[in-house]
Formats: sequence, structure tokens, C-alpha cells
Amino acid sequence: MSPLVAQLLLLRGISSALETRRFLSPDFRELLGPERLPNAMDAGARLARAAQSGKRIVIYGDYDVDGVTATAILYQGLKLAGAEVDYYIPSRFGEGYGLNREALDKIAADGGQLVVTVDCGITAVEPALHARKLGLELIITDHHEPRDELPAAACIVHPTACGQICPNPDLSGAGVALKVAWALGQVLNRSGRVTPAFREYLLDATAFAALGLIADVVPLTNENRIITSYGLHQLRHSKNPGLRALLEASGLTHKPSLDDYDVGFILAPRLNAVGRMGHAGQAVELFTRADAARAAEIAAELEIHNRERQNVERRIVKQAEAMVLERGLDRDGCRGIVLASEEWHTGVIGIVASRLVERFGRPTVLIALENGRGQGSGRSIRHFPLHEVLRGCEEHLISHGGHAMAAGVKIEADRIPAFTAAFQEQANQRLTAVDLRPKLRLDDEVELEALTTEVVETTQRMAPFGPGNPRPKLATGVVELAEPPRVVGRNGSHLQLTVRQGRTYRKAIAFGHGSRAQELSERPRFRLAFEPIINEWNGRRSVELKVLDWKWAD
Repeated sequence: MSPLVAQLLLLRGISSALETRRFLSPDFRELLGPERLPNAMDAGARLARAAQSGKRIVIYGDYDVDGVTATAILYQGLKLAGAEVDYYIPSRFGEGYGLNREALDKIAADGGQLVVTVDCGITAVEPALHARKLGLELIITDHHEPRDELPAAACIVHPTACGQICPNPDLSGAGVALKVAWALGQVLNRSGRVTPAFREYLLDATAFAALGLIADVVPLTNENRIITSYGLHQLRHSKNPGLRALLEASGLTHKPSLDDYDVGFILAPRLNAVGRMGHAGQAVELFTRADAARAAEIAAELEIHNRERQNVERRIVKQAEAMVLERGLDRDGCRGIVLASEEWHTGVIGIVASRLVERFGRPTVLIALENGRGQGSGRSIRHFPLHEVLRGCEEHLISHGGHAMAAGVKIEADRIPAFTAAFQEQANQRLTAVDLRPKLRLDDEVELEALTTEVVETTQRMAPFGPGNPRPKLATGVVELAEPPRVVGRNGSHLQLTVRQGRTYRKAIAFGHGSRAQELSERPRFRLAFEPIINEWNGRRSVELKVLDWKWAD
């Protein structure tokens, strides 16, 4: 093993040959059984009894990718168990996040008898009481941050909220649903194993779990890494008509293998877009009830929603950035951003909040106003746990929920000034100027000659990348331009470089830096921060550098 790869593994806490083999070659047999997830076996038993007695089961999901995939996983498992099952996905606009009384009323009126939530419900204290009054059996499966009081449900499945130690506290909603489905299969087979048919279904379900895990940005370590690795492989080979149609519409059908980038930046935005611009029920239908023809229709509609989302997002980003600058919210004395507008689309403000965090380095809450009320979405930075901060501001809010890095709020319009003041006061107390300064964390410094094809291919075996296992980011010593930089790409927005260190040459690409060609030509000696990549062209594979930043040699 090269010293570079050894260094990358050590930085990720991997320090033995056995750990290295497990990391580079994830083994499906090392998945933790459902009995290790608190109350998963109880939920499986309750669902099995409901299926066998003919009870009408309704899966109550969330409208993001994690919720959609969790719904699909459990729906398919219950169908395989012979259950009478339906699903309910709330509208982002009319209902908002989580379990609500009105939805439970509809479910009960339609003959629902057992409601099982996926990717939501852990804070639904009042709705759980309402479900009990309606005579509904309620199972909650979730992974979000719990509050002090838990809902009075018949069963709660959660990695951390049930007073038991779970070896994997970082499961997403789809990961929890996969474990509950596994428990269902064991109960139905009356043993610690599942039938061959159920095993085949669970393997296929890892594709949906991988979508949920990556899209929900949970740590891709340990068990999550195993699920995601197998799920990405299964995603490429799935026979599910909806997955196949989605890959076709996204232009990924002919790609030999899929990775975390394909999910995070190509597939997930399309699935999220329908929940942001329309209704996420379409995405669940895509993965559950749709045949090939209907799946193709829905996948085409997702493309339309995604393009619409991109246009709306660009408009709101421009407006929000202008508001930050006009109000001086980027000044040193202001360490938190809160903005509101009646012109903003509720389904897009979360993405825009992320863009503002990237540009200004400050925790941000954006609020879309309508009829005197606001629905907001927040994104955060390190050392500023958003769920705790909102708890400290809750006197100004109708409701709130989420986790450290992302959260949602509901608020009366006239309470926004008071909330803004409270939020910014917490930001100024908790954050320092150093916290706001952008940082690029690098794994190692390497010589260009050490970046052989074999070494870089080994670093790529460390995928899937994500929280807990970021893409390797490296630095060079001083290199120099071997020839003038070339402006490439649509509108000349990128730079293509050839750099030299001693007798070793490497090509590099600096995305978004086309305007700096002259600057580099005039100061041709620098150090690069970069990600190593393999470029394939006409059957030839070569190492290139994806430039992240540079620092002048002088």
C-alpha cells in the first residue's frame, strides 16, 4: 500500500489490516441484525399481525428523498407479506413536515387501522394522542432529533430515542425502514432468517436505502457504508421499473457503475424537485405502483419539475444575496442570517439557504411568507447546532424541528423581527469570527510523481464518499505552469492547466475559474489544493487534478 493511501485510511480511523479489508471491501454479512435497532422487532411483529389479520395499513412518509425511499421500502415489504397497504405523503405546502391531525382524520375516515410513519413522527406528541382517540394503532419509525417528551405511540423505532444503545445511531429514515422490513421478514418466517423471496426483496431494497442515506447526508461509515456500497451496485442492476426509468431520464443508464455523486447531484435533486414543486406522492408511485409505461411518464415529469426548481432557485438566490448585502448581514458583527419574503417558493428555500451558507459562511434561515404566516428552512455551520438554537428561540415560533445542520420552522409573520433578534443573538454568542472563516481541510501533501494511476484508483476504492468519509483532498508542493492556461467550457467558465514539478507533468481542471487565466499566467508558481481523479479518454486512463484552490509560491 502506498504511504498516501495509508495516510488517508489512518485519518479515517482505520489502522489495521482487518479494518482496511472491511473498509475497502464492505461485506453484506456484517450488517447488524434488526434486533440491534431498538424496537424494530416489535414493529415487525405488529406489522406481521396486521398483515395476517387483514388490517388496513397506511405508511405515512416524508416528502424528501429519504422519506420517499423509506416509504417505497416498507410498502414493497408489506405487499410481499400480503398486507392491505397504502401510503400517505403530506403536501409540503398545505400540510408541512410531519404527522398532522387532519391527515390522521382522513386516514381513519378511509378505513385505515394501523399507521406506520417513516422518516418522521418522533416529535409528533399531540398528533399521536389524536391517533389514539381515533382508534388508530400508531408505529413511529424515525431518525430525527427527539425532544424531551416522546409521542404516545404503540411502538417507536429510533436509533437513539428509546433509552437503548444502538450500535449505529446514524441510520437515515430509509435505513430504519430497511431494518423494520427485515424484522418483518424474520417474524413472518418465524426464525432469524427470511425466505429466499424476502431476501431478494431486501437486497433490492438496499438501492432505495442508498438513495435515502446519501440524499439525507448522514455519515457514510460502518454499517451505512455497507448498505450504501451494496445499494449503489443494486441501483445499477435493479429491475424496479421506477428506478430504471429514473436512470434513463437522468442519462445514467449506460454508465457502468454509479457512485455517491450520481445520487447526490443527479438523482436526488430530481426526486426532491417533485416534492418541492409538486407532490412527492408521484415519486412514491414511481417506485411502487408504476409499470414501465407509467414510470417513464413520471420520470419525464420529474425532469420538468427539476428544471422549474432550478429556475426558481436561481431567482431566489439572486434576491437573497442582494438582501444580505443591502442589510449588511455579512458584516463582522452579524453572525447569523434570517430573511423573509412573500415572493419566495416554500419548496426551494432550503436549497437557497444552503447557497447562502456557502457564500457567507453564516447559519441561515429563510422564510417564505403567505397569508400572514411563514414556513422557513434553515442550514447551519459547525459549532452551531440548529435544533438546539431553535429550541432557545421557540417562544417566537409556532413549531420547529430538525437536526444540527438543517431544520424547519413555522412562524407568524409579525414574530419574525423578534425571532431574527433572538437567532442573531445566539449566533453572536456561540460563534466567533474564526468559525465564519472558510476552511479547506486537506489530508496530505504529495509530490506529483506519487500520483500514479494505481494509487489514485486505490483512493477511489474508498468510495462511497460523504460525511465521515470525505473525498480525499490533497495539496502539492510548489508547482509551475508548463504552458499558458486554457479557458474551456460553456461561456469560458473553466480553466484547464498543465502543471510541472521536476520532470513530472499533470493536467488539472479548475472549475469556475475561467476569469483568472491572466492572473495565473502572470504568477505561474503556486501550490494547489485538489482532488485526484482518473480521466478516461479513447480508452486511455490518466491522473488529473480537480483544483479546489491555490496559494502563490511567493
